[in-house]
Amino acid sequence: MDDNEQINFIQVTSQLNWDEYFMLLAMLASFKSKDPSTKVGCVFVDKYNHQITMGYNGAVAGIDETKIPWGNDRTVSLEFQKYGYVIHSEANAITHRNASLEGSRGYVTLFPCNECAKLIAAQRVEEIIYLSDKYSHTAENRIAKRIFDLAGVKYRQLKISPLLVDGLHGYLKQLLT
Repeated sequence: MDDNEQINFIQVTSQLNWDEYFMLLAMLASFKSKDPSTKVGCVFVDKYNHQITMGYNGAVAGIDETKIPWGNDRTVSLEFQKYGYVIHSEANAITHRNASLEGSRGYVTLFPCNECAKLIAAQRVEEIIYLSDKYSHTAENRIAKRIFDLAGVKYRQLKISPLLVDGLHGYLKQLLT
């Protein structure tokens, strides 16, 4: 090639790897949640890194969300707690998918509960990548991990790079000034 043929060939890179990219999408989905105490997002992607579906924790579609309780006080009856009405992000994503999740990866901002783990394993999801495991001390979490282990669903925690956090902060600061 002569010099003219090389003019527009430059080295390009992305600041994000695929895991960071999809976890940011899961985080973005979580912002849609109206839950005042826990906002969770989820994205499922195929082996080609194409998004299949996404979801967030919220009320059943079509319900007037102002008519259900959003509190998490477990000392009152379930009918007066958010837990009786809210659909988890993973279940929401699975419910709204238009393609098979077999062999996919799921990116979730919070490690799935045992109920969502059953749904995920039944869909033959290959791997779950999560941001937080703040309920690791609970029976529900231990059951979820056992379900994943028995079903062969891999799981791992994503550690967000401080460079990514700094980059996002700088980007947002630049946009807002």
